[in-house]
Amino acid sequence: MDFQTNRKKILTFSAISLTDIVLLLLIFFLLSSSFIIQPGIKVKLPKAVSGQVEPGDRIILTITSAGSIFLNGEQLNLEELGAGLRQSLANHPEKLVVIKADRRLSLEKLVEVVDIAKLAGTEKFMIATIPEL
Repeated sequence: MDFQTNRKKILTFSAISLTDIVLLLLIFFLLSSSFIIQPGIKVKLPKAVSGQVEPGDRIILTITSAGSIFLNGEQLNLEELGAGLRQSLANHPEKLVVIKADRRLSLEKLVEVVDIAKLAGTEKFMIATIPEL
């Protein structure tokens, strides 16, 4: 018994099946990956070689390049800053105040904010930086 087939060998390459597989892999990776968006205030911190991490409770005082002031994520103006700091320091006066100031911020604005913080009773300051690699 001799069986013969009338089928011819396919000599061309079909990219359709390969495209389907790539598309399915792309969809799989897009759906399985998690995009973490960190909420917060956009500030470009200055670089420093001698930075260190201080443990403990802290109050975060953020100043953007436009001059907006945030106390623990809540936007305040200069008049409200002193009262907000006094309220934050009421229970724990030894708390560390970390100043996250944008590197393009004028020194005059930074000194003004630090002066208000000192008048509110802040004793410990630290300026946040990013490590220089």
